[in-house]
Amino acid sequence: MEKLDQYKQIVRETLKEVALMIPSMEGIELQIVLDETNGHYLLFMVGWENNRREYASIIHIDVKPDAKVHIQHDGTDLTVALELVKKGIPKSSIVIAYRSPKQRIFIEEFAQA
Repeated sequence: MEKLDQYKQIVRETLKEVALMIPSMEGIELQIVLDETNGHYLLFMVGWENNRREYASIIHIDVKPDAKVHIQHDGTDLTVALELVKKGIPKSSIVIAYRSPKQRIFIEEFAQA
């Protein structure tokens, strides 16, 4: 399997696993949004709780054509980057994109961009 396809599969599996860990809440729907063509992957929460709108990204990951995995948002306690590493994506292919490029230089083991 080509590296790009392998990384996309790992990201899909990870989102599904994380979604299963989140307890269900009445009125709140978890959505996994997969844009295979453009490499966008999101785990999203949407609905209503106590007359308050819930609309939030839990995880947003982009898999770029160069096979770099950009973690745009990680709203979990898991550290999604390390979960991806455990599943076979090397740190050198993961960009912690929710940190500014100036901050990324201090996270040396991960890709800068």
